[in-house]
Amino acid sequence: MQQGAVLEMRGICKYFPGVRALQNVDFTLREGEIHALMGENGAGKSTLIKVLTGVYPKDGGEVHIKGVEGPALIRSPQDAQNVGISTVYQEITLCPNLTVAENMYIGRTKGMMTNWKAMNHGAEKLLSDLGIPASPTQQLGACSIAVQQMVAIARAVDMECKVLILDEPTSSLDEQEVQKLFGLMRDLRAKGVGIIFVTHFLEQVYEVCDRITVLRGGQLVGEYVIEDLPRVQLVSKMLGKELDDMAAIQKGDESQRVDTGTPVLEVHQLASTAGIKPFDFAIHKGEVNGFTGLLGSGRSECVRAIFGADHTAGGTVRVEGKEVRIKKPLDAMKQGIGYLPEDRKQDGIVGDLSVRENIILALQVMKGFFKPFSRAQAEKFADEYIKLLEIKTASADTPVKSLSGGNQQKVILARWLLTNPKYLILDEPTRGIDIGTKIEIQKLILKLAGEGKSVTFISSEIDEMLRTCTRLIVMRDRKAVGELDGEDLNQTKVMATIAGGDEK
Repeated sequence: MQQGAVLEMRGICKYFPGVRALQNVDFTLREGEIHALMGENGAGKSTLIKVLTGVYPKDGGEVHIKGVEGPALIRSPQDAQNVGISTVYQEITLCPNLTVAENMYIGRTKGMMTNWKAMNHGAEKLLSDLGIPASPTQQLGACSIAVQQMVAIARAVDMECKVLILDEPTSSLDEQEVQKLFGLMRDLRAKGVGIIFVTHFLEQVYEVCDRITVLRGGQLVGEYVIEDLPRVQLVSKMLGKELDDMAAIQKGDESQRVDTGTPVLEVHQLASTAGIKPFDFAIHKGEVNGFTGLLGSGRSECVRAIFGADHTAGGTVRVEGKEVRIKKPLDAMKQGIGYLPEDRKQDGIVGDLSVRENIILALQVMKGFFKPFSRAQAEKFADEYIKLLEIKTASADTPVKSLSGGNQQKVILARWLLTNPKYLILDEPTRGIDIGTKIEIQKLILKLAGEGKSVTFISSEIDEMLRTCTRLIVMRDRKAVGELDGEDLNQTKVMATIAGGDEK
C-alpha cells in the first residue's frame, strides 16, 4: 500500500447484465483525509461504495485495508464493519424511538446484562469529545436531522472505523447544520480517520475536501488534489466535455416565433419544502427554455414546485398575468400545465394499465373519474396519438410496462398532449432511450413550440439542451445562479456558470 494510505482499491470491476458498471477503477484514501467521490448519475459512485461495503460482490480487482494482511475479503456489510469500514447514509438508519445512547450502542450490548449507567457515561464522553450537541438520554427522534447524522457518525467512530463513508449526508440539512457536520468531519480528519464524501454540492466539496476522485461511465477519470482542480475543470471532467469544445449549434428560427408579451407562466420568489431557494422564472408563448445544472442542483425540484408536485414554501404564480394558487398537480393541470416526470417508471406510467388507459389518464383525472370516457372515445384518443407519435405497440390494449423505454416515454407525452396544455414541462424525456427516439422527441419539442406551446425541457446532456432551448436557467446547489441566452448559449459558458466562474 502507498505510504499513509488507509484504503486502496485496485482494478475494481463490476458487471450487471449488459452493463459494465465499473471497469478497472482505482481509488486510494489516506489517513486524515476527506476525499470527495464525484460523478454524474450512472458514473459508478454508488456501485463502488456498494462493492467496498460488501453489498455487491466485485467481479475483479482487490481491496486493501491498513492493518489487514493481504487483500481484504469483504462479502457482506458485516465484513466491511469488521475491517473498519463504516457508512452513514443519506437516510438515517437508526431508531428514532430509542435514546441517543441506545442508538450508539445498539447491537453491541448483552441484552438483559446492559449496564445502562456505563452506556450513558460512554455515550456522553463520546458526544462531548466530538462536540455533538445532544444528551445521551434524550430520544433520537427529538433531535434535528443534523444531530441524528452526527450520532450515526459517532456510532461509526466508536466502532473504531478507519474508513468513514458519508453518502449525501448534507442533502436534508440547512446551512447552519451543514457547518456543524463539517466541524465534526474536520475533527475526525484531525484524529486520522479517512472520510469518503459523496455529494452533488460543488461548494461543499471545495469547502471541506482535500482530494477529489472523478468517475464517469463506470471508469476512473482521475484523482486530483483540491487546489489543482478549479471548479470549471471539475464540471468539465464530470460531464466529459472539453472546455474548448465550441462546436456550433445550429438553431432554427424558433426564437423568432416567441411571443414577448405577457408570459404564459411567471413565478416570483417561489420556494419549496424540497430545499429550493426562492427563484424567479417566466416562459412565453412558443418558447422552449430549460433548467440546467449537475445532478442534485435542484433543476427537477424547481419544475416540481411549479407543477405543485412538491409543497411550496412561499412565492407567487401567475398564469397569463393572473395570479393563481397551485397547491397540487390537479391545480396545475386545470391551468393548462402538463408535466412529464424525471422517473417515468415511478411517477409516470401505470405499468399494469394498457397503453390506451395510460394515454387518457390525465384527461380523465381532469374530467373526473365519475364521468368516464366511452370506449369509443378512449379508442379514438389512443389511436390518434399512437399514430401521431409512432408508438410501437402491438395494440392499444397492450400493458404499457411491456413497451420499450422510449415508447413508454411517448405514451406519457401522448397523455399530456391529449390535455392540450398551454405549457408543457419535460424532465429528462430522452433519458435511457435510443438515439433515434431522442431525435424524434427533440423535433417534437420544436414542433410544439412552433405551434405556440411553451415548453420547459430538462436534460443531463448539455448538447441536447443547446440544440433545443433558446434560454437556460442555470442551477447550482438548489439555487438559480444564472440565465443564459443568445451568444451565451454554448458549452463553455454553461459549464463556467454551473461551476461558479473560473474560481476554484
